[in-house]
Amino acid sequence: MREASVGFQCPDCVKAGGKTLRSVKAAYGGRARSVPYVTYTLIAINVIMLVATTSGSGILNGDVNNAVFRKLALVPHGYSYTDANGAQVVQHGVADGQYYRLLTSTFLHFGIIHLALNMVALYMLGPALEQAFGQLRFAATYLLSGLGGAALSYAFGPQYELAAGASGAVFGLFGAWYVFGRKRNLDVTSITTTIALNLFLSFSLSGIDWRGHVGGLVTGAALSWVIVTAPNSKPDSLQRSGYQAAGGVVVALVIAAMVAARTAQLS
Repeated sequence: MREASVGFQCPDCVKAGGKTLRSVKAAYGGRARSVPYVTYTLIAINVIMLVATTSGSGILNGDVNNAVFRKLALVPHGYSYTDANGAQVVQHGVADGQYYRLLTSTFLHFGIIHLALNMVALYMLGPALEQAFGQLRFAATYLLSGLGGAALSYAFGPQYELAAGASGAVFGLFGAWYVFGRKRNLDVTSITTTIALNLFLSFSLSGIDWRGHVGGLVTGAALSWVIVTAPNSKPDSLQRSGYQAAGGVVVALVIAAMVAARTAQLS
């Protein structure tokens, strides 16, 4: 027997009653979960990648000479260099056809401090957005924001410079939260201040790829606007899902066009 609010029920009754419960939908489509699995999974992947691409004392400031890091980081154009052993090494880049770097670089970090700053922001914003957008839409917003940031960095950044970090994706969540908050008539003062402060630091401090931040911010805001303004008030509506999917495709095509234009220029 199973304890219930009205006494006890047999296991078969509990099972039958569970089948009659409707699954909870997110506010803007998709499935809502009480546990933000996507957010936790993204955090776990970022942590695992730091461990996989860092050795010894490099945990603090990153290990850019790590073979895995160099294989996955964002490098616009290929070049050759001499390693610590005096050997000549050829470093390939995105323009050489390694487009996967645009995505893999968003899961790499220059040390534990860099990782911690991004993961704290993801932990603070991710669960609420995941609950509102649903798992699939939230994951798409995060990944496309990361790609948008990487694409802008690739398009306008130095040709032979390594870039990495989840900052573009995190800035995408900043933009997504701002648009979501405005749509729901929430107080957006805090997120506006956060965006302004981080943009100021991005442009004023050396060693920070402001292009990745701006690209992620714009991409996340655009995707969030598509998600929250989709027609039809029914979260499970095919019309709403189709509108959101079409918006995501448009954003992806813009990113692809930016990458193609830069590749043609470098080639």
